[in-house]
Amino acid sequence: MPTKPQILKRRPLAKTRLFQVEQLDLEFSNGVRRTYERLKRPGSGAVLIVPMLDSETVLLVREYGAGVEDYQLALPKGAMDPGEDVLQTANRELMEEVGYGARRLQLIKTLSLSPAYMEHDINVVLAENLYEKRLPGDEPEPLEVVPWAIQDLAALMARDDFTEGRSVAALYLVRDLLAARVSAAERSGDSNHGGD
Repeated sequence: MPTKPQILKRRPLAKTRLFQVEQLDLEFSNGVRRTYERLKRPGSGAVLIVPMLDSETVLLVREYGAGVEDYQLALPKGAMDPGEDVLQTANRELMEEVGYGARRLQLIKTLSLSPAYMEHDINVVLAENLYEKRLPGDEPEPLEVVPWAIQDLAALMARDDFTEGRSVAALYLVRDLLAARVSAAERSGDSNHGGD
């Protein structure tokens, strides 16, 4: 594995309500020096929730994305509040955005977002065994909840209003995890009935 470059200097360049830009002066192990700019991680982190209504149905939300100036389908997500852990945040955001809580939550993977210039990452959480529960959120308008068959990701990927890379990655991760569970259960069932 390569040796990480040495950070010679770091300084803030700009700060807004949501973003902070930082400049890093680096020296690589071969002596080459470069200056990089990056977006620093805001707050405590964030979660992306894959809420499974049942073993086959994921719940998506349709919300306005100012970055693309249009409504998009995506998985529910949100920032961690001070003092919350990943699973607490996931359950709170699920209640605020989708109107469900989850009895079972599992951290699947932490994904980075454009690691060349962003410090941001997001924790993908699988939410199962849902129950109805709504909390007031900070959304400017109610979000439309859209059920989707997790095995029909090809049709979802073909839609013009489903483009967020984090949601794409999370859905494939969870689809494969759920399929592996089914295979393991089938193998376990087969071994239990050996010569019957």
